[in-house]
Amino acid sequence: MPRHKIGRLAYNLRENAYTMRVPFDYHIHTSFSRDADATMETMCRAAMEAGIPEIGFSDHFDMVPEDPCSSYFKADAWWHAFEHCRDAFRGSLTLRAGVEVGEPHLFPTQVERLLDSYPWDYCMGSLHWVGDRRIFDPAYFERPAEEAYGAYFEELTRMVRVGIFDILGHMDIAKRYGYDAYGSYDPATYESQIRRVLREAASRDLAIEVNTATLRRSVQQTTPDRKVLCWFRQEGGRWVTLGSDAHTPEQVGHGLDQALRDAIQAGFHHLARFEGRRPFKWSVAGGGSTT
Repeated sequence: MPRHKIGRLAYNLRENAYTMRVPFDYHIHTSFSRDADATMETMCRAAMEAGIPEIGFSDHFDMVPEDPCSSYFKADAWWHAFEHCRDAFRGSLTLRAGVEVGEPHLFPTQVERLLDSYPWDYCMGSLHWVGDRRIFDPAYFERPAEEAYGAYFEELTRMVRVGIFDILGHMDIAKRYGYDAYGSYDPATYESQIRRVLREAASRDLAIEVNTATLRRSVQQTTPDRKVLCWFRQEGGRWVTLGSDAHTPEQVGHGLDQALRDAIQAGFHHLARFEGRRPFKWSVAGGGSTT
């Protein structure tokens, strides 16, 4: 797959053009996730090749016993590798310590213990299971679309209400696989349920990730898309982050220009950078950070 330098892109509101760099990619997996093989160092070099100045590692921390990634994450070893890379790339690439927690609302004690034990920059909460069904499995969609998506958004609402995390990851990821099962996906069909999720997220001052993995699949939308980002802003949402959900070096930074464009067109003039689990505004127009 050919690589494309995207890091010099960013949006200048006055010129109505992309003139500066995409600021970060906060969703990168490494060999500390069961479904990825590349080392942290390899992913760092891929980010530098793509021209991205800041990345966040967010390997899977999953606790559903049936999940293939369950019990795979080793926090002490992860932190040892992270600190080594942070020192090795200091001055060339900014690294953020993140973790993607699956179903945090079902395992709050374990999640809080993990978050209290290390100096994380952010925790991303993601929903991969609805009841005893994994949304990556075709069997989840062997029912009417309204039922499959409805159950997903109901469970997502419950997850957001528990909180614990800082960023809501790929909030309508079900479409990544549902699109192939049903042949289409329009968030407007589920607007009331999606807005309920967004209101809960906004009320807790959570960030929404604009995930670009779906641009690598047939659905060809960011997750969520611009329409849902508009709803998030209307519901009082303040924070948006960008993530490629990269599991290979070639995927680092993929589609972030589209994600940035969607966020801007939805009315967000700042993105959220994280440090010490605190969000900081990154100005789309000026390219700087403020609290």
